[in-house]
Amino acid sequence: MKPSAVVVGSGPNGLSAAIHLARNGFDVQVRECAPELGGGARSAQITLPGFVHDLGSAVHPMAVCSPFFQSLPLHEHGLRWIFPPAPLAHPLDDGTAVMLEKDLAGTAKELGPDGSAYRKLYAPLVKHWQQIMSEVLRPMPKFPRHPFLLAGFGIRAIQPATVLAKSLFKGERARALFAGIAAHSILKLEWPLSSAFGMILGGSGHAVGWPVPQGGSQSISNALASVLHLLGGRVLTNSPVTSFDDLGNPDLLLCDVTPRQFLAIAENRLPRGFRKALGEYRYGPGIFKVDYALREPIPWRAKECLRAGTVHLGGTLDEIAASERAAWESEPPSKPFLLLAQQSLFDPSRAPDGQHTAWVYCHVPNGWSGSALQQLEAQIERFAPGFRECVLARAVHTPADLQHYNPNLIGGDINGGSPDIIQFVLRPTWRQYGTPLKGVYLCSSSTPPGGGVHGMCGYNAARRALSWFRGRVRISD
Repeated sequence: MKPSAVVVGSGPNGLSAAIHLARNGFDVQVRECAPELGGGARSAQITLPGFVHDLGSAVHPMAVCSPFFQSLPLHEHGLRWIFPPAPLAHPLDDGTAVMLEKDLAGTAKELGPDGSAYRKLYAPLVKHWQQIMSEVLRPMPKFPRHPFLLAGFGIRAIQPATVLAKSLFKGERARALFAGIAAHSILKLEWPLSSAFGMILGGSGHAVGWPVPQGGSQSISNALASVLHLLGGRVLTNSPVTSFDDLGNPDLLLCDVTPRQFLAIAENRLPRGFRKALGEYRYGPGIFKVDYALREPIPWRAKECLRAGTVHLGGTLDEIAASERAAWESEPPSKPFLLLAQQSLFDPSRAPDGQHTAWVYCHVPNGWSGSALQQLEAQIERFAPGFRECVLARAVHTPADLQHYNPNLIGGDINGGSPDIIQFVLRPTWRQYGTPLKGVYLCSSSTPPGGGVHGMCGYNAARRALSWFRGRVRISD
């Protein structure tokens, strides 16, 4: 008889864990509390009929970099990637935009005197992209396979983004571009390790691009679920798990949940020390998100923004740093840094003919209950006058709304916990995927390598669980 596994949560990490176990002979069941599978990679028509919006993640450089996803025939299961002509635009108040082009040399050229420093920062990453990503996306701490390459990356990656940007670049254009990319970390830009996000995401723009999935992020989850189904696994939606008692007695249990939910599900089964460690796990700022149905494309003052799938709105490095600092404090920023995606410019399946969607969010304090809609739209208007006149409908999501949609988004935190330097290495404890309970593992974005749609948390956890199971079987035999 096949050994059995239950995976709690059907996000990309949960589905990846399930696929790896099913590939290795397990009878796998995935339990999902929501009516639809996908976790943070879901899409739906939430404004007007015909307008498809991504409920969570929208742009996916880490997905196309993922070694595990690359091992799967996702194209055969309906996943199609769309690569906008430019991965990123960062408009400025002078009416121009700094463009991150797929071509590294082309990006460097438009940065003028800072072009040489920009090339020196990103050229080694692009040249050794596969090796760098194999290190970044594997479990930590591990002795690196490419120690000298990783050391060269790490010397800069560990620095605060403000320090690295100001030491490398003299002009505001390059500094602003780097600051916006680094702000994806949701860390204060004065904190160590914030540069790592600027380097990895910026490097991915040149190495692979920042694609969007045709038809919405749900396409990623549907493709993963289709692969699992072909392997004999199954996903049960509308199937919440409130206790281990709900799960029977599987040989392996993997939980695509953050420490807070795991504590609730495990109840009093965990030793006091481990409960304490999980209880002290820190969550970062939340997000305030708006999805728009638009009658026409966003009227950018800098027309080159229409070539980019993603647009960063926040002005200069100093402005972006101030916005990210405020998100860690009690009030949201008055001029928030915005991350905006305009998928329908490149994927006509997202909206009726001639009309468009926009997906945009800013960082706010964890669990904040106010509205940042006025400030958010003022920032868009700053760089696209007349934007409000284009709006047909909007769907507004507070941190509480996001946590209701996906219980893993504690207080609106989309990273599975603060990725500060301690938790980046020890997410959520020194055990990483393991727990004191035999055969029970964590596999969410709260485990290495952290947030992003890449499935590697699930895959890494499943590998560790499988290794434990095989060792146990050999001993018992």
